[in-house]
Amino acid sequence: MLRGGANGVVRVILSDADLREYIRSGKLVVEPFTEEMVRENGLDLSLGEELCVAAPSTKVLEDMEPLDVNDAGSEEVLAEYYRCYRAVDGEIVLRPEERALLHTREYIRMPNDLMGFVELRSTFARLGFLMPPTIIDAGFEGQLTVEVAAPPFPVEMRVGTRFLHVVFARLSRPVEKPYSGRYQGQRGVTLPKLPVNHYRAFAKWYAEQVAR
Repeated sequence: MLRGGANGVVRVILSDADLREYIRSGKLVVEPFTEEMVRENGLDLSLGEELCVAAPSTKVLEDMEPLDVNDAGSEEVLAEYYRCYRAVDGEIVLRPEERALLHTREYIRMPNDLMGFVELRSTFARLGFLMPPTIIDAGFEGQLTVEVAAPPFPVEMRVGTRFLHVVFARLSRPVEKPYSGRYQGQRGVTLPKLPVNHYRAFAKWYAEQVAR
């Protein structure tokens, strides 16, 4: 038995049979879904086609200072810190020790009695990729955006490669307040959600970046 925080006790790590039943019943939605994704005690998720790379900068990101959304330069707030791309010929390349935001091809809809622990698949960890702890909250839905740090050599990755593993745990009881935050329903790579004045300012710029 795993013990959680304020939400109570995590009672059960779901097995492959449990996961199939949750998916078959529609309680847990994973789209697209294939049987090959189901592992002994979790699901493998695959790489999507967008990435945003953290760009070196000496400029301080003053994310709590409001901007004038009518200022023509304000749409470039995050252009100073990220470069966003789409895969070329179905492949992305990460440079040595580059920090990037990647996303899953799969769209997930979590029930109110499950949460998920997201990790790199063992092969990627052994290659030297690093990823901070990532949690999928009960009630969340969307594609997952994760941060990874590349190993000290360039790596080419093909869209659709299974690179994440998610372990699902059943909570002691359904949460009273399912996730409904700013990342609900996200698709593709979702950059940090800055205060509203920042976000409105760079929305147009970001749409143009991923459309290239």
